[in-house]
Amino acid sequence: MIEFHVDRTDGLPAYAQLVQQVREALRLGLLKPGDRLPAVRDVVVSCTVNANTVLKAYRELEHGGLVEARQGSGTFVTGSLGAVEPHDMARLRTGLARWVSDAREAGLEDEDVKALVTAVLAAEPAASERDTRQGAGA
Repeated sequence: MIEFHVDRTDGLPAYAQLVQQVREALRLGLLKPGDRLPAVRDVVVSCTVNANTVLKAYRELEHGGLVEARQGSGTFVTGSLGAVEPHDMARLRTGLARWVSDAREAGLEDEDVKALVTAVLAAEPAASERDTRQGAGA
């Protein structure tokens, strides 16, 4: 089961952080359709947020077709994100962990690493753009 955390220094509203964490867990294969999200009261206690904050996050996920609230049973994952096989994701994660370790040894701090990754992502066309261009050239 996913464990939420809220970073008050993030600048992102707490509900948006919760939504982001569920979306990331879905992309990484940590959550799958049928999995139950933590009960609202458990998130309230663990993250010291208001119940309305958690409910807002869960509603946004529901409107996005990713979860479904079941009266008396909880909130369950119904959708998925990403299509990468778990073994491929594990291999990529291992390589990335190695790269992050090398970056830290070179003296980069977390913010430097994030900036570098963001710059590389911005320079690389998204997969859908590459697919479109490759299809147009065929």
